[in-house]
Amino acid sequence: MTAIIERIEEETGIYQTWLEVRSSLQKKYGTSVFNNWIKHMDFVNENNGEVVLSAPTRFIKEWIVSNYIANINSLFSQKNKNVKSVSLIVKADSQTQRTSFANEVKQVVVSGVDVTGQNVNLIEIPEDEHFSSPLDRRFTFDNFVVGKSNELAFSAAKAVAMSKAVISGNNPLYLYGGVGHGKTHLMHAIAWHIRNNTPSRSVVYLSAEKFMYQFVRALRDKDIMAFKERFRSVDVLMVDDVQFICGKESTQEEFFHTVNYLLDRNKQIIISGDRSPSELDGMKERVRSRLGWGLVIDINKTDFDLRLGILNSKIAQMSHVEVPGEVTEFLASKISSNTRELEGALNKVVAHSTLVGSKITLDATRNILSDLLRSNEMVVTIAQIQKKVADHFSIKISDLTSARRSRCVARPRQIAMYLCKILTAHSLAEIGRKFGGKDHTTVIHSVKRVEKLIQDDKEFESEVHAITRAVNGV
Repeated sequence: MTAIIERIEEETGIYQTWLEVRSSLQKKYGTSVFNNWIKHMDFVNENNGEVVLSAPTRFIKEWIVSNYIANINSLFSQKNKNVKSVSLIVKADSQTQRTSFANEVKQVVVSGVDVTGQNVNLIEIPEDEHFSSPLDRRFTFDNFVVGKSNELAFSAAKAVAMSKAVISGNNPLYLYGGVGHGKTHLMHAIAWHIRNNTPSRSVVYLSAEKFMYQFVRALRDKDIMAFKERFRSVDVLMVDDVQFICGKESTQEEFFHTVNYLLDRNKQIIISGDRSPSELDGMKERVRSRLGWGLVIDINKTDFDLRLGILNSKIAQMSHVEVPGEVTEFLASKISSNTRELEGALNKVVAHSTLVGSKITLDATRNILSDLLRSNEMVVTIAQIQKKVADHFSIKISDLTSARRSRCVARPRQIAMYLCKILTAHSLAEIGRKFGGKDHTTVIHSVKRVEKLIQDDKEFESEVHAITRAVNGV
């Protein structure tokens, strides 16, 4: 037993110091500040006394660095003499992503109340207070905006939540996708629905990180049998961000036996991760096999229509806030990385308007979000343009780079060259080389020809604009 404890302590390392620092920060700044800023930070790693933490968006990172990083450094130094410095990165920049104990709430707060005029409520499930993570009241099925990228995940999650018995083939239900794609929202929605409609079913929802923490604590307290009994007596086990236990052998072992036990007794298991089970490097093969045993669903990146729907849904929940349509369309087209960053951008714009007392306009939005917009600018490549044009006209990319002069190829080639000229920083000569070694004069002719057609033919203009939007991911 001692050897197991030592191995797990080695795996968690300085992470325990980070938990102590978090606790001290909450006491120092209070619940409001902690919930809206500090708790978004995750522990990434430590190397030679240099601790790396992460924030989910650039905006939150900059706010923390401006207001709290000095005290974070000081607390780390006080609690662990080996810590020399603390740095903060954006979560997407980290190769080894960590997850937070509590679920993230991205509300810009004014005097303890968010800009929507609503209180931010995170509530523990009473019967599982010691084991479960908080649930956010806003994360329900009614508040989930459905689009093409997430409709399958939404339908599966709702089916599992509404069924009083395990659905054959849906156990475990494994949802995966990038940061801010809606995994945690669906997890919370399932837990809320079961709690409100079938309260007799025992539900435990927590992050994989907290599962590991509870396991370590049970070992230290020599209370491992109580830990096993608690987790193996539930009707529904929900574990968020399972990738956290990759490389944690002892935790994986206990997690595997817990999942196995519940599956054998026909209990429902719902898991989320940032990758599919087969891509979880550092996860034991038998664990990956168990996770992929049921229904595995990829929640894809949001498209323009879904992002616009999410923004409109959030605005509808805000009291006395008017956001022009051109602003929401602008945000939906420019911020496509994840919905959390999209909502954070909206919150920042609304908060600025509330604090300054000014109207929300497109020009003001550009100024307020200038740094964020620069970081989200898509770098368009010639290859991307060629692929989108080829797909639009149902031809091969090789046709665009060939010497063929038939109209069905020549016109798409001219459009592709035109888009390369206006959407990339490549020279005319470089563009010509990417189209089968064409001369720069050929590119000039193509650009002028397309410009003339856009001016004279509205239908042609609409077609070029549609391809442009496709290239930009809108």
